[in-house]
Amino acid sequence: MSNPSRGRGGTRGSYPGGPRGGAGGFSGGRGSGTRGGYGGGSRGGVPGDLIFRGPASVDQRLATLDQLVTSFNKLTFNPERPHRPGFGILGCPITLRANFFPVKLLKGPIYDYHLEITPSTDIKRIRARLFELLEQSDQEGWKEFLPFISHDSSQKLVSKKRLPQPLDVQVQYYEDGEAGPNTRSKTYTFAIIHTADLDVTRLTKYLSGDIESRNYDVQPLVAAVNLVLQTHAARTGVRVGKNRYFFPSQERFELALGIDAVKGFFTSARPAYNELMVNVGVCMTAFYKPGNLADAIMAFQRSSDGAMLQRFTQKLKVTTSYLGYKQKKPIKKIMSTSARRTFFHCEEYHGKISVEEYFKKKYPHITLRHADDLPVVDISGPNSKFSIYVPAELCEIETGQPFRGRLNDKETSNMIRFACNPPKVNADAIIERGLPTLGFTPETLGSPLSGFGIAVDNNMAVIPGRELPPPRLSYGGGRPPNVNNGSWNIVDVKFHNGGAIKSWWVLVVREKDGRSVFSGADDPILTDLWRGFGENSPNRSSLAADDPGRQQALDSIRQKIKQNISERGKPSFILVLLSRRDNYIYPGIKRICDVEVGVHTIHMLTDKVVGKDANKQDQYFSNVALKLNTKLGGINHVLDSDSLKWLTKAKTMVVGMDVTHPGPGSVEGTPSIAAVVASVDSSFVQFPASLRCQETKKEMITDLTSMMIDRLMFYAEKNQTLPDRVFVYRDGVSEGQFNTVLEEELPKILEAFKRVPQRKPYRPLLTIIICGKRHHAKFWPTDSQFTDRNGNTRPGTVVDRGITAVFDFDFYLQAHAGLQGHVKATHYTVVYDENRLGADELQQGTHTASYLYARATKAVSLVPAAYYADLACERGRCYLNDFLSADDKVSSSVVSGKGRGKGKADKEEEKLRVFAEAKKAWGEGVHPDLRASMFYI
Repeated sequence: MSNPSRGRGGTRGSYPGGPRGGAGGFSGGRGSGTRGGYGGGSRGGVPGDLIFRGPASVDQRLATLDQLVTSFNKLTFNPERPHRPGFGILGCPITLRANFFPVKLLKGPIYDYHLEITPSTDIKRIRARLFELLEQSDQEGWKEFLPFISHDSSQKLVSKKRLPQPLDVQVQYYEDGEAGPNTRSKTYTFAIIHTADLDVTRLTKYLSGDIESRNYDVQPLVAAVNLVLQTHAARTGVRVGKNRYFFPSQERFELALGIDAVKGFFTSARPAYNELMVNVGVCMTAFYKPGNLADAIMAFQRSSDGAMLQRFTQKLKVTTSYLGYKQKKPIKKIMSTSARRTFFHCEEYHGKISVEEYFKKKYPHITLRHADDLPVVDISGPNSKFSIYVPAELCEIETGQPFRGRLNDKETSNMIRFACNPPKVNADAIIERGLPTLGFTPETLGSPLSGFGIAVDNNMAVIPGRELPPPRLSYGGGRPPNVNNGSWNIVDVKFHNGGAIKSWWVLVVREKDGRSVFSGADDPILTDLWRGFGENSPNRSSLAADDPGRQQALDSIRQKIKQNISERGKPSFILVLLSRRDNYIYPGIKRICDVEVGVHTIHMLTDKVVGKDANKQDQYFSNVALKLNTKLGGINHVLDSDSLKWLTKAKTMVVGMDVTHPGPGSVEGTPSIAAVVASVDSSFVQFPASLRCQETKKEMITDLTSMMIDRLMFYAEKNQTLPDRVFVYRDGVSEGQFNTVLEEELPKILEAFKRVPQRKPYRPLLTIIICGKRHHAKFWPTDSQFTDRNGNTRPGTVVDRGITAVFDFDFYLQAHAGLQGHVKATHYTVVYDENRLGADELQQGTHTASYLYARATKAVSLVPAAYYADLACERGRCYLNDFLSADDKVSSSVVSGKGRGKGKADKEEEKLRVFAEAKKAWGEGVHPDLRASMFYI
């Protein structure tokens, strides 16, 4: 095929199938974004005001690191959770700051307790209130210990002083806003049961690298310290997710009608060599704007966005006070009728009554202002069989309520823009606002930190790092490109290996009114497009489909494609021209072509095709060409043999694995999607994929054995032999699940080795590396010589000392350039290693592999094998789009049963029905004609 003239790679994709999960923090991408920044310095240096606090010396605690590794030689090697083989030495040494702060602990134990509440209750609101009342209790034998305890408002409590045993604390329940308990108040009993003494001395020995302490489980003590460190934030702020706290006074900006983006802080204790540290970072999420619900509804009515109102209230809780005390309830539904026109049966008033009349009689002091011009809301519980109607004006949206719906593309873009601050701004926010807000400064240090004798050093850790050299790249012609700041131009080069094209078609999807920027199949713009894509491809065909209604449009597209295939045979690919981004038509076409007919598709926006800016248009075509050549089995570029030697010294298959889950707005019961991709040759460019849908929200891959067998058999088909080594990069697994991978996924991989067809027993050497992206470790250069133009560390920065694990084989690698905001490294941890990889071998090998991502001309932040698994999962989302984006659909037979279930049993039955429907829609998955290709890229 023809080659692009130039370009700098592309973004992750124009049409995502939906977010991978719920709303979360935004802190940069995988090398995508606009080229921008602050200051404009060159490689030789940047303005000094971009450097946070200037030069620094590495922490003295790290002076004995080499002795640590020497002591590891006494340990017996075990492939499961292998110890660190050494520290890397390759590259240029640099000094960095990291957002980790030393934590000082008093000697002596921390006492761990389990909490039981009698009578038990699962109602979160009541449990939360009970813990508030527990802290206010003045019961003798309890109140004197309050300054020395922390709890998680659930089942765990820790104390610096030993509590008497047995210890039962009685609490009389009353609502927030009531004067106090009364004769009808229910009494609850907290049983506080001692479970363990957590020894700080043992933690100190572990942190020092004492090999006798290798198997000591630090998590109970670290969790206890975390509880204490986060108590102040839990009392003064709002926790969203794990370890992330937001405060009403913090910076915010409007994200959408009724929704603000709010900045907060992440905090978590982490063990490091010779020090327990607390990691503090900036984070962000969306919150509802506080105010009266009636005012919010009127604002939506003025904006004429009724659909947005339903999304807005999807998971909203409102507070009512008409009962004489505050009560927080989730909105079940906004009704279509007002208080005057909504009726219900009321025993108290002997029959049918309107909501307006009921409130007049029951609460004569309340006068409704919007009795007939605003709808009532149903605030009955999710499992309630009877509705509770309340006028919207009696409902308040309280401060500090996170928005748990799905942000649309524009809102997500605004969130990222607000979150993208240069490194120095983030550092100032952490030091000047984060530490005081979290209660970590001497001035703000209070209960319970002082009660536990815990202090936090307010200086960032200073650690050693290195800058690794980039690999050399080669294309099919011209001189090798020059790599600069993790990227390169492709001027006057040819692809290393062009994909084969027999014929190709163009599908133009017109708007509802039949409008199109093209006059017909012979339009000069389309003619130029043929020539740009491949002058030696004479068997072109042009199709056109109108967009009268989205489902109708897909039926028309399906019919036209199948009709043309029956008449002409399959093309090599179909170029689809869409007038706008569409989260229904795009995934619909992908499903038709990937699953039903087995033809590659490339989507382009018509405004990009007919764009006026020649440079941008040129770059856009280049990016499309990179994707297309890869889909068709071509190789865009390769690395030099030295950079690949760590992979080619024995026959090696590199595997990427990931799982994506249904996000907000999905139908409950929608499956998760698992992907396994694997290399097929010694260039490590082509990674065909196996895709499966599996139990909803399940992180471990269910059908891993059969998926691995697929990949091994395809490797054998290409190479007439099976690989001697298998390297697995596993994405999407948290640190708490490392052992779960070894317990559940490792046996399935080993089973695949046994079951793959072969003449003699087959057992390659296996290595499993976890790729972590959802951490909060950030780095700051201390010298402008090693800083890019917006104050970030430069591509190739690697850190394996100072903030990494004491015993485990892990490192942070930033292979890509930070084009906007504060760049984030990927955290790699080796959890299984029969190949006994060295530190430099794995670190530089992963770094150079990051330059092999086929869809861009730059290094990416995540090793391509894992990145491809992520892309394959996203493609799988297109096949279940009706289930994953149910709140976007005008109508859908698939989700017609949503919300019908009343009780828990009905809901479980409904989930099973949805799962069965989704499995049916998935069918056999990807069409056999595409399974040998990178159809997903």
